[in-house]
Amino acid sequence: MKKTLLLIAMIPILSFSQKKEVLKYFISKDTLAGVKDQDGKIIVPAQFKIYSDLQDGDLVKEETIYFDGSKKGETKEKNAWGYVYDRKGNFLYRPFFYDNGADYFKEGLRRFVKNGKVGFADRNGKIAIEPKHDFVSYFEYGYALFCDGCDWEKTEDEHKGIVGGTWGVMNSKGETVKPIVKSSDKDKEIQGKYYPNPFHYNEKEKNILQFFEKQNKTLSGLYYINVYPEMSEAEKKLIFEIVERPKENFPYYQINTYAVGMDLTMCDRFKFLVSEEGKEKYTMDYGEKVPYEEWLKNEIKEAEQFQKERPDNPNKFVK
Repeated sequence: MKKTLLLIAMIPILSFSQKKEVLKYFISKDTLAGVKDQDGKIIVPAQFKIYSDLQDGDLVKEETIYFDGSKKGETKEKNAWGYVYDRKGNFLYRPFFYDNGADYFKEGLRRFVKNGKVGFADRNGKIAIEPKHDFVSYFEYGYALFCDGCDWEKTEDEHKGIVGGTWGVMNSKGETVKPIVKSSDKDKEIQGKYYPNPFHYNEKEKNILQFFEKQNKTLSGLYYINVYPEMSEAEKKLIFEIVERPKENFPYYQINTYAVGMDLTMCDRFKFLVSEEGKEKYTMDYGEKVPYEEWLKNEIKEAEQFQKERPDNPNKFVK
């Protein structure tokens, strides 16, 4: 019997659009939520019981409209939470239920549920992978686990696992990928088997990644400064990969950082955005877009202070 434990990662839903028509949530007299445009025209009628702290008049900030709750008159759907509409009021999908709410975007994709099956949608609500499996994990390092014939374990524990069924691994196109014999540090280990490096780039993208690769020693020093025990320079190497490319309402390359010495675990604090032309660079610092150089300066300052207070830390940061 296989079991996948679901880990919680607090990842905010971000909006990157430059200009959008102004839309606002409204609360009806019977405390149901809907959406109007700036002229008062109803885009989505008030029919949702909301469980968040949504207030009357709050702006719709994302590329899609999200209602965090149940819809009047509809029965509960397994593994689904909330409703997503486009900005014209057309229903798109129901997000996968995760961490007491709607699933987060990971590597540019979010899980949704339709007829009991799980698929993926992008930031604009476009279906990226059709729903066809009973369960799919979120994407990490270009891969997601899926299973058919599986279900949540029968337990009273708050954090349940998925058990039983037939399992496999898919890439970001929804294609099933077979394990290989490891041939590179960039091959990903998943449940004891290795899968090929899923990332491929053109020359422009290679140049974008080279900017971060040139700073690998500095960034790895910052990342491992509070890690015990001591690690070799090879173990402290970081890998930078593009996990999302520019699209409508998202004019950036998103670069995630992975730790070689930690089985290519994603470094949550080292998530970067680069503008489409490659000139502007930012770090996503707890959901806020911070200019890269400003973020780096602050990280170095904090690292130096950390070492003053803990001079015995084994993995020294060297500026």
